[in-house]
Amino acid sequence: MELGFIGLGKMGMNMVTRLRRDQHRIVVFDRSADLIKQAEAQGCTGASSLADLVGKLSAPRAVWIMVPSGAPTEETVQAVAALLQPGDTIIDGGNSRFHDDVRRAAELKPRGIHYVDAGTSGGIWGLTVGYCLMVGGENTAVDRLAPVFKTLAPDNGWAHVGAAGAGH
Repeated sequence: MELGFIGLGKMGMNMVTRLRRDQHRIVVFDRSADLIKQAEAQGCTGASSLADLVGKLSAPRAVWIMVPSGAPTEETVQAVAALLQPGDTIIDGGNSRFHDDVRRAAELKPRGIHYVDAGTSGGIWGLTVGYCLMVGGENTAVDRLAPVFKTLAPDNGWAHVGAAGAGH
């Protein structure tokens, strides 16, 4: 699969490394140019901005956001959503409040943008043993993203637990 990925902290970098090992095409963005270079060394395609990231993805696009919860997540979701088209998907893998995910999904639905929340645990050990993912979102988007979830959370380490908000 092809996936945009925003946020290359300790978990994010390990997640993109794991995804590349399974041959997914990953386009990355982070505020740190050094982290982008590290991800490029793993085979990812770097982006210089959110618009550049979205421009390097084929429709329908999927963009995973892995930034701190609260204002950073909210600002990133809004900025990415402004760049996407109907049929595209935003995945929030951070530690958001489920109420925020329910609201975001409802706000994006009229625009035809799918919203998936994927509560992610596994810390820095996820690179070697995999992550545990609780995924909330519409069946259409979750089913399309299943190869990504299977790479990140092998051995049935992920579950689709309902509508947006259920994963967090």
